[in-house]
Amino acid sequence: MSAATPSPADTAAGDLRQVTAPPEAAGTRADRFLAGALEGLSRSRVKALIEAGAATRDGAKLSDPSEAVRAGATYAVVIPPAAAATPTAQAIPLTILFEDRDLIVLDKPAGLVVHPAPGNLDGTLVNAVLAHAGEELSGIGGEARPGIVHRLDKDTSGVMVVAKTERAHTALSAAFANRDLDREYLALAWGLPATAAGEVEAPIGRHPTDRKRMAVVTRGGKHALTRWKLERAHGAAVSLLRCRLATGRTHQIRVHLSHIGHPIVGDAVYGRRTPAAAKLLPEALRDALLAFPRQALHAETLGFRHPVTGEALSFRAAPPPDMAGLLDALAAFVSKGYET
Repeated sequence: MSAATPSPADTAAGDLRQVTAPPEAAGTRADRFLAGALEGLSRSRVKALIEAGAATRDGAKLSDPSEAVRAGATYAVVIPPAAAATPTAQAIPLTILFEDRDLIVLDKPAGLVVHPAPGNLDGTLVNAVLAHAGEELSGIGGEARPGIVHRLDKDTSGVMVVAKTERAHTALSAAFANRDLDREYLALAWGLPATAAGEVEAPIGRHPTDRKRMAVVTRGGKHALTRWKLERAHGAAVSLLRCRLATGRTHQIRVHLSHIGHPIVGDAVYGRRTPAAAKLLPEALRDALLAFPRQALHAETLGFRHPVTGEALSFRAAPPPDMAGLLDALAAFVSKGYET
């Protein structure tokens, strides 16, 4: 096997490593081959780098870790510089609904990642809270950093709570683990359910062929239960559903609504490019919904007991302007008389 050849010097973009695949490597999975060829990298690390767009084959982007190696091809991987152990404070505007010495309740905008991770090392909610709270943070685990006890997807908006102290973090984490709280989401979904309310109880796990997605699975999944009710129907084309979580799995509402045939408007991962229900709308309105750039999902309410005082707290945030605009357009359409 050819030895990996690093570039002459590391750059701000990271450490570039290159290797040419010998004949005996042909047919091997790309992530397995590169993990063996590049010193100090595990297969899981290589896989993550490939999925993050940090690898190429003969100059073309390598996106599938399982792709079969081609003999004679030159593979390159850019290893990003090590991230700081503690996230840095960044002045990012936040909409604060409530704050005291123990916690912050905020209305997270769509597009904001919650926690630093590969591909999003800064510009996150954590960076923003560090800048906002500053010296007020007494620290989680001995460090001055906010405590994330639950997450919303990057493109989901709505109410979140963040702990500022270790005591609050411990108590809130237990409340979320025990489902000792109240959460409601508004989801704008394609089609009209057959009943006014219902529930989806189906285990969720990694998709069997696309590991970046979640799915309802028959084996190896975790128990998941979503209860929903119809808030408003827009003919048979689009429904506003109010969803309550009995469990908290990754992408749970998105996966469950897609599973029952009512994917969320704008969900490029779990919805079809052009749902059949879209044909029931006039062209301009149909185009607006199909062009919506994110899943139309909003965490509207969050209720819990204060982790220190025990006081019952409840918070609500209205849908943001982009989603509210869709709802207004649909309401105006229905008020004029719906015709299929």
